[in-house]
Amino acid sequence: MASNGDSPEQLTLLRETVRRSRTKEPAGITESLPVARIAVDMPLPHLDRPFDYLVPDDLADAAQPGARVKVRFAGKDLDGFVLERLESSEHEGKLARIRKVVSAEQVLTPEVADLCRAVADRYAGVLADVTRLAVPPRHAKVEAEVLKCTQPVRPVTSDSRSEWAPYPLAGGFLDALTRSEAPRAIWTAVPGADWATAFAQAAAVCASAGRGALLLAPDARDLERLAAACTAVLGPDGFVALSADLGPTARYRAFLTALRGSTRVVIGTRAAAFAPVADLGLVALWDDGDDSYAEPRAPYPHAREVLLLRAYRQKCAALMGGFARSAETAALIESGWAGELIADRKVIRAAAPSVHISGESDHDIARDPAARAARLPHRAFEIAREGLKTGPVLVQVPRAGYLPSLVCQTCRAPSRCSTCGGSLRRTGGSGPPSCSVCGRPAADHRCPECGDTRMRAAIVGARRTAEELGRAFPGVLVRTSGGDNMLDSVSDEPALIVTTPGAEPVAVGGYSAALLLDTWLLLARPDLRAPEEAVRRWFNAAALVRSAHDGGMVILVGEPSAMPLQAIVRWSPEGFASRELEERRTARLAPAAKLAELTGPTDAVSDLVTRVQQLVDPQAGLEVLGPVAIDDETSRAVVRTPRASGTSLARALREGQAARSTKKLLGSVRVQVDPASFG
Repeated sequence: MASNGDSPEQLTLLRETVRRSRTKEPAGITESLPVARIAVDMPLPHLDRPFDYLVPDDLADAAQPGARVKVRFAGKDLDGFVLERLESSEHEGKLARIRKVVSAEQVLTPEVADLCRAVADRYAGVLADVTRLAVPPRHAKVEAEVLKCTQPVRPVTSDSRSEWAPYPLAGGFLDALTRSEAPRAIWTAVPGADWATAFAQAAAVCASAGRGALLLAPDARDLERLAAACTAVLGPDGFVALSADLGPTARYRAFLTALRGSTRVVIGTRAAAFAPVADLGLVALWDDGDDSYAEPRAPYPHAREVLLLRAYRQKCAALMGGFARSAETAALIESGWAGELIADRKVIRAAAPSVHISGESDHDIARDPAARAARLPHRAFEIAREGLKTGPVLVQVPRAGYLPSLVCQTCRAPSRCSTCGGSLRRTGGSGPPSCSVCGRPAADHRCPECGDTRMRAAIVGARRTAEELGRAFPGVLVRTSGGDNMLDSVSDEPALIVTTPGAEPVAVGGYSAALLLDTWLLLARPDLRAPEEAVRRWFNAAALVRSAHDGGMVILVGEPSAMPLQAIVRWSPEGFASRELEERRTARLAPAAKLAELTGPTDAVSDLVTRVQQLVDPQAGLEVLGPVAIDDETSRAVVRTPRASGTSLARALREGQAARSTKKLLGSVRVQVDPASFG
């Protein structure tokens, strides 16, 4: 019934108009490159491949490679990135259309897209998981800001190379950067070196040649130091900092600043490894052994490996620096892939503090019979007392979070499996301890150092260290750094600075002395990388101490004959890394071998192991350790091959996961290739 004077004919015409508007003819398909290859945000392994879609005419200008889009997939609207535009598709069926271009901003550049694919393949993961790490979530307001305020890149005026003077071969490396070449180097910094300024100077050399530089630091504190150095060398507008700690808005703003080429230098933490730096000429990373570089999300890539892949694929220079040296970087030097930047021994000895081990001589034992057993031997007190006369004293104590496994009852050497080198543990009951890696019982274990058959659980005894020192040195300021209470720097006033490993603040003018306590606790961690990690922590702490010429002294409380401690006394990070690499080779561990850790429900892990065994070439030398039960429902297995067969192993893991995904088998298996911690 019509109302308000509307006739039935008018209502019919109105309904017809609405119906036609709802059934509007879709736009035609563009004639120029009508097919878009899309990386759909789909984490299922069996669907880890690009899919082709048609490009509507009204979206043709915006749907360029790198743009975010919405597509229909399996009955749902999913996000994706345009990888490329094509004239035709190899798919014989009917293609769906791109439903929407979310943003015309080309956030996934071709170089980064290629890198993401390489990282996914190396770590037996899927592309969608890697692109989530590479491209931060979109903020429309920020895109508008950047579009309005884009400015030309300011020229670099600094040409100082002062921090590189101690290294004879550094001049050639920097000269190669000015020629836009791609040198690769492992830099072992001298004690007390200003690594942040050295990185900034290298970036300035690269930027002056018209190319971009990407510099990574392990954590927020080191990033602040790097930012301060870059401000001094490049100016406040000469770089941009990119870190997950910035927050979503600020991080996306920094990301787009780099993407649009407003700056040639990008600095950051692990999150910046995929930063879209224009015309990348240099990637650099400080302290590659820091576990902060290991991504905790699938597929668990390490920032060092991401940058090395990037240097190879984008043909740019690579620089890995640190006071210590990892087995991975030692392998790069041994293979000839990278050169070595290291100072002469005379220069190192002149810059290093005087390093000693408690109870290292008969004189020490005569003066203090308990020098090798006490937590705070008499000589450590003497060194601290003497150091407090001229400045702050650093005291490093292993934190409670280090949970060591079994150690020798007599000499406290870590108890290792004689078959695979894994840490021994007790799982309860009265039976013998077993290996945490291969699960074999160790009923006849004997300490290789002293021959004792007894073992004990290592117990952290550093809870009251600060209180003990406070009572021993009345009237002296005692400050702590670690956990939620991290100090960035301290003055040159006398004080005792008690820290956990990695939380050491920088002292103005350097520390006068350092006490590195409970060294055996770091070595007894249930991790096959424990010796390397301990040495890295000790070198980083000792490098903050003044040179021996200026009275700087370091004392390590531990077993004098232990090779890791001797490496600090000799200040030989390169020698220790070479020995560690050889031991890894003997034990068939990374980087000498390619290994993967599989964790999940027992049945699922066993199924994936079986599939991998079927997929890997019999000549590849595949070895399976485990599965070993972690708890009632979860097991862990390790599969490994020689390094040369690593690509085959990663491919088999991906195909095995894809087959399980296709059949919708229950139980998810976490795959970690070359995990940062392993034990």
